[in-house]
Formats: sequence, C-alpha cells, structure tokens
Amino acid sequence: MQGDWAAHETGTHQDHVIAHVVGATVLGYFTMGEAAHLLLDIGFIWAVYLDCEMGLVPQSMALAELELDEAERALFRQDARLLLDGSGDADSLKRFTPAPEGCLITEVLFQARGDERRLLITCEEAGLAIETSLATGEVRIYAV
Repeated sequence: MQGDWAAHETGTHQDHVIAHVVGATVLGYFTMGEAAHLLLDIGFIWAVYLDCEMGLVPQSMALAELELDEAERALFRQDARLLLDGSGDADSLKRFTPAPEGCLITEVLFQARGDERRLLITCEEAGLAIETSLATGEVRIYAV
C-alpha cells in the first residue's frame, strides 16, 4: 500500500452505471465475496467488484441472486425493507451497515494504486470509499 492514489480511467459501462447512481442516495451497504453492495433509495443495488467493474440491479433481483440459504436471504430482505422505509438503523439491521446521513451521491471518482482500486463516492453531506485489492481479494467500504 505504497504511493498515492491516481485517477484511473473508467470504461463505457462504468460511466453508464455512474450516470444512473448520481442523484440517488445510498441507504446501506454490505460486502460479500469479492464485491461491495450498496442499497440505493431508488430500489436498486449497486454492486462494485474487485476491479471496480459494476452493475446496477433491482434490489429484489440482486438479493435473489446472492448464494445464500433462504433464512439468510430473508435477513437481507428485511434489512432492505427497513432501510427503504426509513426505519433501519445500526441496532435494527442484521446484514446491512447503514450509510452515513446525507449520502446523496454527487460524484464518483475511480482511482488506482498498484493492484488496489478505489471508488470515492462524494455525497451532499458525507462520503463513502470502496477499496479493493486485486492481489488479496479484499473489499472494504468505509465513510470518508
């Protein structure tokens, strides 16, 4: 983890997804496997993978596609419902982490440093960073 982060070029698909998420609010997030998953107030989950490729899928479809047993999937669905109706907080959520208040996305920057990738998600009142390591498969999400 040496050196500074440098701007990294996005591809056409990344640009398309980013255009759709700007203006949406991140309600909560979780990591699973080699991906970060962010629940947006528009009813979609924004998945960001190790190489920062990404997808935007309706929340019900995204949760249905997770490789989980039905009991575990039900916990994710319950958390998503709580977040979408505004009643989810750190004490009530079982699988999602609530996003910081004021997480309406205004800008997304893609950066790289060696075999690491980072998406900086600038929001009106807060921000999130997703950092990944191509070498270790680690995915982290944290408030900035």
